[in-house]
Amino acid sequence: MSDSPYFDELETRDPGERLTSLFRRLPDQIQYAADNAPVYQELLGDIDAGGITSGDALARLPVVRKNELLERQRNMPPFGGFAAQPIAGAARVFCSPGPIYEPEPAVENYWRMARALYAAGVRKGMLVHNTFAYHFTPAGSMAESGAHALGCPVFPAGTGQTEMQVQAMADLRPSAYVGTPSFLKIILEKAVEMGRDVSSLTRGLVSGEALPPSLRQAIQDMGVDVLQCYASADLGLIAYESKAREGLIVDEEIIVEIVRPGTSDPAPEGEVGEVVVTSFSRAYPLIRFGTGDLSAVLPGSSPCGRTNMRIKGWMGRADQTTKVKGMFVHPSQVNDVVKRYPEISRARLVVNSRDGQDFMTLHCETGTGSEQMVEDIVRTLREVCKLRGEVELVQPGTLPNDGKVIDDVRTYE
Repeated sequence: MSDSPYFDELETRDPGERLTSLFRRLPDQIQYAADNAPVYQELLGDIDAGGITSGDALARLPVVRKNELLERQRNMPPFGGFAAQPIAGAARVFCSPGPIYEPEPAVENYWRMARALYAAGVRKGMLVHNTFAYHFTPAGSMAESGAHALGCPVFPAGTGQTEMQVQAMADLRPSAYVGTPSFLKIILEKAVEMGRDVSSLTRGLVSGEALPPSLRQAIQDMGVDVLQCYASADLGLIAYESKAREGLIVDEEIIVEIVRPGTSDPAPEGEVGEVVVTSFSRAYPLIRFGTGDLSAVLPGSSPCGRTNMRIKGWMGRADQTTKVKGMFVHPSQVNDVVKRYPEISRARLVVNSRDGQDFMTLHCETGTGSEQMVEDIVRTLREVCKLRGEVELVQPGTLPNDGKVIDDVRTYE
């Protein structure tokens, strides 16, 4: 059993070396996607893949968001033109809510979950009790493939049947749990109720829902030390927690950007925005894939010694589209308004109701302003959104840093 706290040497390399390595590989991946995945032949057009060797160059490529993936799959089943290899070469095909279909090629540790499991203390030979779903969605397979890559046997517990989960744990004596944190708490409480000894379970990797401090503490009080990870059915592992418990560390095999919701524009470090990921999968090469999740970059490196970029974790959803007076208003429209005024650093459209009537106010952070500027923005807002709205200028730093471009505060009592 390895005594190293790190899965491999990639986790502690110099950050500059990491960026150089990733962006050295990127042009080939982009060219591969353009040559083999039909959708990228359309989206990338005549882009010179050889010139995409930096974050600034990557940011010039379009962001493909999950709703677009869903729409393209409906029009071009099963994978919407994003797959670069035929379905006959896949080991499994999954279906996430939408429905959105995802291929899994016959590649060891394809979802790259071994790194997160290792950080959570899972080591070769440990029995892993896996309660993620094994049907339709890939979560169960994601965890299992990572455990197998570490040399760990897996009990495919799946979801539900709490008493049987407890019995299996008491009989098989697993060392590690994988699944949602709330289900782990339910199992541990049921074990106490049944009087069964599940004390062999001392560590776990949880995902799929929030892990507030109170829930983590409750699980720890029952003898299990859990860390969390952030993964998606499209991309596999995105980021994972270490023993330092200070943010989530980005996986070594992807490029993560934080962009302003509704745009393709990278957000400044620390600002909440949408998580956009570029993967190096040869089967399903997603380039600048917008996850729809909000997060923010944490400054510096983790105290655990891992040097990759850290993010705060899941902070909500980026798709804040809402209806005002029966018409959809999108974050991209708000950003379209803002881009026409360089004096505006950030903005938020607040939607409310008054006497049963919807109204909206665009709050704009700017160090300068005038009545004429307000009138101009009002006119632009109406032109872009096809709705009348008010405009309020506020000082820089006034708006909350929570990634919201549209804030719907209407109540329906």
